Amino acid sequence: MRLKTTIALGALAAGAAAAAPAAARDVGGVACTSPPPARCAGEACATSGDLANLGNATDGKTGRKFFLDYPCDLKPGEKVVFILNLHGAGSVGNWQRHYFPAADYKEKHRLVVATPTAATMGAMMGGQGPGVRRWDAAADDEHLKNVTDFVLESFGRSNIRSFWLAGHSQGGFTSSRIVCSDYFKDKVDGWLSLSGGRIGQAPFVAAFGPPQPDGSPPAPRPRPPMGAATPACDFSHVFTVGEHEIETLPDTSPWAAKYGCAARVRRPDIVDEKAGYVWDYQRAGYKVWGTKARPGKAEVFAYPGCRDGRVVADVVRIDKGHTEGLEPKVTEELVKLIVSAPGGKLQQAAAD
Repeated sequence: MRLKTTIALGALAAGAAAAAPAAARDVGGVACTSPPPARCAGEACATSGDLANLGNATDGKTGRKFFLDYPCDLKPGEKVVFILNLHGAGSVGNWQRHYFPAADYKEKHRLVVATPTAATMGAMMGGQGPGVRRWDAAADDEHLKNVTDFVLESFGRSNIRSFWLAGHSQGGFTSSRIVCSDYFKDKVDGWLSLSGGRIGQAPFVAAFGPPQPDGSPPAPRPRPPMGAATPACDFSHVFTVGEHEIETLPDTSPWAAKYGCAARVRRPDIVDEKAGYVWDYQRAGYKVWGTKARPGKAEVFAYPGCRDGRVVADVVRIDKGHTEGLEPKVTEELVKLIVSAPGGKLQQAAAD
């Protein structure tokens, strides 16, 4: 989705909207506020310019901006969970902060969330369509490493209890590509895929993609297997997707099998009475691509008893597509899954 034509917001959570900013000591030279900075409410976000804000922190090696959100009441030496949050093709970092608003729970669940923006413009949807901003190895991988190094140096490697990659759409595919790379494999403890591929692929529907200009569905076409390869390193894996994006959710997982997990169990459904923040404003007519953000329900499937306590789970958002921002309760459920998983790779590296 292109930022100029597709961004709008749902209502902010009432508590976050009403809370007064709370100042804290700076970490890494980045001031902290709660609620997080550069937030906006309702349709005003389409014109306010807030979502075009590239961040409150700077990659010192490239000068590129990114967002850094962390607990404003952080204590020296306190352990935190670090999430590197990657947007999808055609988006930017601050849209991703609203699509998956983990930063809303930074105090409650002791999170550090870094949200960068891709530098590159490339063809979307397999080479078809106009150029859009998307992650590219040559242009962006060093920046992702720099952002990670900034967080590790600012908060202390030994204080990062666990480190997760989270990515929507092409940001999820990028997370899958880098998670076992030489730089990340001994750092990352988990990968949250936000409609960005599953280990043991959930097949996408044939007519996946944005609607045509007249609002009709895109023409069906074969889609490449995305996220199907089995990674060569160890980490927890949570997959979430809109019901209308996939043909079906597999009831088994090769990643769960790898860690000797028990058969999947269905947890209680999550019911949200509030909408998410963002959606694809001008193309919100084709349910596979996504409609206007609204309240919803999500089904949660977990594979219990995994070796070493690893977390493997799937979350299906009912009657949702690719671009509706996540509602508050399902966002927190994903954060809880992340926080419940074991970490320790960075702490072990610091000890060594």
